[in-house]
Amino acid sequence: MTTPVTGTAPAPGRSRRRLALGAILHGSGGHIAGWRHPSSPPDGQLDIDHHIRLARTLERGTFDALFVADTVAIWGHQYDSLRRTARADHFEPLTLLAALSTVTERIGLVATATTTYNEPFHIARRFASLDHLSAGRAGWNVVTSVVPLEAGNFGRDTHLEHGARYLRAEEFVEVVRELWDSFDDGAVVRDTASGHYYDPAGLRTPHHAGPHFTVRGPLNISRPPQGHPVIFQAGSSETGRAFAARHGEVVFTAQTSLAGAQAFYADIKARAAAYGRDSDHLLVWPLLSPFVASTRERARARLAELQELVHDDVARRLVQDNIGDLDLSGYPLDGPLPPIGATNRSRSRQELMLDLARRENLTIRQLALRFTTVGAVAGTPEDVADHIEEWFTSRAADGFTISFPYLPGAAEDFVDLVVPELRRRGLFRHTYGTTTLRGHLGLPRPRAGIGGAGGTGGAGGAGGAGGAGQPVGAGRQAGPGAGEGNR
Repeated sequence: MTTPVTGTAPAPGRSRRRLALGAILHGSGGHIAGWRHPSSPPDGQLDIDHHIRLARTLERGTFDALFVADTVAIWGHQYDSLRRTARADHFEPLTLLAALSTVTERIGLVATATTTYNEPFHIARRFASLDHLSAGRAGWNVVTSVVPLEAGNFGRDTHLEHGARYLRAEEFVEVVRELWDSFDDGAVVRDTASGHYYDPAGLRTPHHAGPHFTVRGPLNISRPPQGHPVIFQAGSSETGRAFAARHGEVVFTAQTSLAGAQAFYADIKARAAAYGRDSDHLLVWPLLSPFVASTRERARARLAELQELVHDDVARRLVQDNIGDLDLSGYPLDGPLPPIGATNRSRSRQELMLDLARRENLTIRQLALRFTTVGAVAGTPEDVADHIEEWFTSRAADGFTISFPYLPGAAEDFVDLVVPELRRRGLFRHTYGTTTLRGHLGLPRPRAGIGGAGGTGGAGGAGGAGGAGQPVGAGRQAGPGAGEGNR
């Protein structure tokens, strides 16, 4: 069943489109060698003051949201390469965002949480709590895990198979939405005179029983200020697009060309409409990694400087871990890719890398370096603004997921140099006009009490799991811009 939505916020219609900007908070930087950059703190992964500075910089730039990626394991088990990256330790996202909610006022706070190695009650409660703590600024990046190491941390000998992960994910999202609707809006009255803390007529117990989860409920916290925290996803593969079209409100994607981005944009919007949804309520945010300087030459030099810091071991593992389940240790880095088989990891990421390798005739080393620069734009503030404007006005993007290659410098350059240029062109806000993440994005507030999956479609089953003739579990997520577990 679909959850119809109502709200007073205007939809981001075609005559009133406004550019959206979200930023990934990667500790020392989004580039694999960003932690080695002279201006990045090597201990930035676990430095709360560093993260507070970044969050306040982004809020000064009136960003819609900041996003923290995650896996529930270290980011690789090949220690030859892992020891040369900053991916062995990182904050648990919701803990970090709860802290940042106390030092920010408007910027949205988005965290990854996997449906593979969590339980719906835990996730519903944590994101409802973050939404209350932040006064309506929470977002959930829904992922299915692709890192096999995660299985071993949860008592499993093997990682769940690709299709099984998405069968679980469909039901997981349905249960979380049911739990968020445990209380009606206004049901928690806290009436000291009558002695009623809540109105019993406004409390519902889901009593969910499905193939993967049995959850009685209700949730032990009142309805989130936004109704539901905003649902983020990264659906770029065929099944990922179907999943995103049913459930997503913001979709991360990595695209290597304007034409490809336009095709993805049109496709995902059409899929949303086919599920009975308003396509303007599903926003598409391609990845952007900006290198900004006073001249193009200086910007390109900054990019080249980071590329030089990528160690051979790291280059090999970048390809090996993202293109599939294979061992490249016996192949020369400056030679071609060997034959690549199917993967139980990210299929869309594998397709992206194979397409790059074939289209540009790349060696393993070249593919690794090319992969680190997917979404990269190196140039002056005007050059970066030109790229953003072209993709936005030509219907390739509603906004961008910005991965700053090194931090804090790249974020400060963007806020101080590119954001004013976007404002000058009338593309981006000067001040926040609303207080919630849904308000920033022009997304309606879900109405309580309908229940079921597909929370932003029209009434009936068209927008829900399995609607429009689609089998439950047909979803898949993907895209390197979304980080860690989106396949």
